[in-house]
Amino acid sequence: MKKKKILWLTWKDKKNPLTGGAEIVNEELAKRLVQDGHQVKLIVGGYTGAEAREVIDGYEIIRVGGRWTVYWQAYQYYQKHLKGWADLVIDEINTVPFFAKFYVKEKNILFIHQLCREIWFYQMFFPLNWIGYIIEPIYLRLLNDIKVITISNSTKQELQKLGFKDIQIISEGIEIEPVDNLDTITKYPNPTILSLGSIRAMKRTKDILQAYNLAKQSIPNLELLIAGDSNDPYGQEFLQEIQKSEYKKDIQYLGKVSKQKKIELMQQSHIILVTSVKEGWGLIVTEANSQGTPAIVYDVDGLRDSVIHNQTGLVCSTNTPANLAQNITKLFSDQKLYAKLRQEGHKFSKTITFEQSYKDFIKIIN
Repeated sequence: MKKKKILWLTWKDKKNPLTGGAEIVNEELAKRLVQDGHQVKLIVGGYTGAEAREVIDGYEIIRVGGRWTVYWQAYQYYQKHLKGWADLVIDEINTVPFFAKFYVKEKNILFIHQLCREIWFYQMFFPLNWIGYIIEPIYLRLLNDIKVITISNSTKQELQKLGFKDIQIISEGIEIEPVDNLDTITKYPNPTILSLGSIRAMKRTKDILQAYNLAKQSIPNLELLIAGDSNDPYGQEFLQEIQKSEYKKDIQYLGKVSKQKKIELMQQSHIILVTSVKEGWGLIVTEANSQGTPAIVYDVDGLRDSVIHNQTGLVCSTNTPANLAQNITKLFSDQKLYAKLRQEGHKFSKTITFEQSYKDFIKIIN
């Protein structure tokens, strides 16, 4: 197999303060590409205190511009330093594409974890939210003749509606090892639900608090743990909502936690709740499953892929705090169902590996 030079365009890397699951996947794949003898360069946006160039696990990260200027500066950097260098250019769409198709001479493909669509209305202010929502399908149709790699059937179906034909799905992967034996896990003494991840509008964390307030009426000793960054305005509003809850003494906000603490929370909590507007996959669900904790999620793209309803977790029939609360009550009152979801979720999590992700990925790019 011919070893390739791969240029990867994406707006942030794993060290970026705004990093998420997509960046973990990207760099796990990049690391494995290098281990396999390929050369990989990522052009990404910079951030305060970032090094302009850095080599991590053998792949090179080149940081130019910022959140919105990276697209233009990546084009300029390519023209000046990397034109003709690569065998393959990966144009990753994370909100906005780099439109590499229109200026690179090399073979190029798209990598799309998820589309924005509804997220524009949660994370952007008027009128930019409407502008983003309207133009997204327009610019995607300009690119629909290119091969696409994505990570879920939900995203594939969205892309097909936009005229994309050549769409390949790769497995996701998780950073943490699944526990060997669920019997070794000790749960908190009281029934405990967990919210884990950044507290932003598109995550709809307020819905989790509202669901907790409702479920608490049926389960008096129910507790809520919340871990994640709360720095943006929505996060600050959420912290104020906790203080207004009549059950605030049974709610703990832990802030942003370490990887070890995250694992501890996932092992000891009984249920994790995920209420995002949409996800590429929902890595936090699979990670929690790997540690013996089933999820209750909203029925949205990505989450309906990472949860098999009534087998590995529960998918809400309506995306409301009331239905979320009903499912919380249902799961705590049906121990047989709870045990089944734990076992099946744990088993499913073992199939979601970066080794499989890389096998899928390398097969496509070859």
